[in-house]
Amino acid sequence: MERCTSTTRVFNGRILHLRVDKVAFADGLQATREVVEHPGASVIIPLLENNSVLLVRQYRYAVGRELLEIPAGTCNDGEPPEVCAKRELQEETGYVCEELEKILECYVAPGYSTEKIHFYLARRLRSIGQNPDEDERITVVPLSITEALSKIRNGEICDAKTICAIFRMLDFVKLPTP
Repeated sequence: MERCTSTTRVFNGRILHLRVDKVAFADGLQATREVVEHPGASVIIPLLENNSVLLVRQYRYAVGRELLEIPAGTCNDGEPPEVCAKRELQEETGYVCEELEKILECYVAPGYSTEKIHFYLARRLRSIGQNPDEDERITVVPLSITEALSKIRNGEICDAKTICAIFRMLDFVKLPTP
């Protein structure tokens, strides 16, 4: 177990905060830990009646390219993950769901970040119109599950949360046999 002996706040942003902690071990050894604080996020797997999933294509500045991803978003301050999931589903895809099932939650990078992602499977979808954030340019891309798996295998889908979501979804969806 590590005990925090001091904390220095390095950066406070709109979404992320960075702190540097000094920690002590029970044997007296000391170390430094850099921690990115993140409020958490929700990921939504929108499943259409025909067993297609709705992905979104958007430019990701940090990696300098467009990515094909599952709809997702950061939880607002104090916002429950399920509420975030429903909000992001509508904003990014234009759909609302009558059924939302939590299928997973996991830490993204616990070696340096507090971010936890909550994964939801959305079914019984109804289109009401897309409403993305002002700074988002999103294209909705419906794919069969088979197509999505193929795009993972060939590297076209390379976003970790999307890969995780699609493979986890397979435990909840009965695929047609060839």
